[in-house]
Amino acid sequence: MKSYLRKFSLMPLAAALILAGCATPPAIDASKFPAPPAAFKEAGGHWIAAAPADAQPRGDWWKTFGDPVLDELMSHAMERNDRIQVAAARLAQAKALVRQTDAQRSPQIGASAGAARGTQPQTGTLPLTLLNAGANLSYEVDLFGKLSRATDAAQLDAQAREAQQRSTQLLVQAEVAQIYFALRSLDIEVDIVNDTAAAYRESLRLIEARFSAGDVAELEVARVRTEAAATESDALAVQGQRARFEHALAVLVGEVASTFSVTRTDWNATLPNIPAGVPSTVLARRPDVAASQRQLLAAQARVGVAQSAWFPDLQLTAAGGYASPELSDLFKWSARSWGIGTLLSLPIFDGGRRNAGVQAAKADMDGALATYREQVLVAFKDVEDQLSALRLLGEQARAESTAVSSASRATALSNSRYRNGYIGQFELLDAQRSELRNRREAARVNAAQYRATVGLIRALGGTWDTGKGANS
Repeated sequence: MKSYLRKFSLMPLAAALILAGCATPPAIDASKFPAPPAAFKEAGGHWIAAAPADAQPRGDWWKTFGDPVLDELMSHAMERNDRIQVAAARLAQAKALVRQTDAQRSPQIGASAGAARGTQPQTGTLPLTLLNAGANLSYEVDLFGKLSRATDAAQLDAQAREAQQRSTQLLVQAEVAQIYFALRSLDIEVDIVNDTAAAYRESLRLIEARFSAGDVAELEVARVRTEAAATESDALAVQGQRARFEHALAVLVGEVASTFSVTRTDWNATLPNIPAGVPSTVLARRPDVAASQRQLLAAQARVGVAQSAWFPDLQLTAAGGYASPELSDLFKWSARSWGIGTLLSLPIFDGGRRNAGVQAAKADMDGALATYREQVLVAFKDVEDQLSALRLLGEQARAESTAVSSASRATALSNSRYRNGYIGQFELLDAQRSELRNRREAARVNAAQYRATVGLIRALGGTWDTGKGANS
């Protein structure tokens, strides 16, 4: 009979051990991942499956542009940018949560002391004071991996936070570079518009002198005066736009806009040459893709944690100390007390709470899978966007160069013909407007090439160079 009872008492534990495999989280359905392309459509690089490499050093990629002012701005941004500081704080918080979660797998030791006053049956109605002091120990045996999976999930969350921090750093770096290049482009536009405005002012001075001498009609004076004023207005508008970009840079580098400035200077940055056949493996360095992947793995681990709630918890406890009604006798050997216990708890009915927890964890995993899939699709889109932009901007820059040369020649010829009386003021102004428009457009296309290059660097998670080194 005793043997039968012993076997019967072990049945719940045996059943739980048999069902332990049910706590294994479901596998991730790789068929739902985007099918990798054979090559980038715009670059011809071949796809090769690669493990996440978001921790790979990216180096100071902005130094490929050879601009010391940009280098200094990047240094300040990495030290003072508030978004980077927030990301670092969240990473520290995630790492602390890993330690907090992992601590649940260790023995818990505590000490206690207390005093109680009251009556006890053996003393009648006489009040009695009972003093106690002791220590206790508890330890949860991780029979079905619930605690270890919770630690794994927390570690994956921390890794995702670390990847997100790298993503924030790359985003801030890209914003600094793109806004800086836009600002330098506006400096060039200001010079172009100011040069044209100066030419108009000189033309206005001459035409007013001819009008005073009675050689030309007032209409020609009004036309030149209109062009001069409109061009000066354009120059002021460009300067206002430059000021806004300068203020945006101040925020990115963590400085007050009122005291921050970027001095106008001759700009001699170098536009890097992007090689053909950028390999798709560089996408493995994108920190946002790596973060999504780790969030998916963390969600998978939490499904296992939720499934483990169906199985028993085994707690080992021990306590020891002293108890006495007299303080002077509290630590005497005769006042000692101790106890050792084991508690095996097996949930039976909870109204569907655990099943709902498992379903919620699985839904979270499905959502993380969809997010990861979207992030991969966005990564390929970003690269294709920037590669196509660079290709088209290169063609546009060549076309604009031809247009500027032709417009400058047309202005020179129109000016000569005007001075010799072959054409009127209207034709000359039209040629000057065309040259101004094309020179400004050429400056904008050039700036767009710089911004698209930075955009490609960000889309690739670093430079297109897959080798090791400072700029890898």
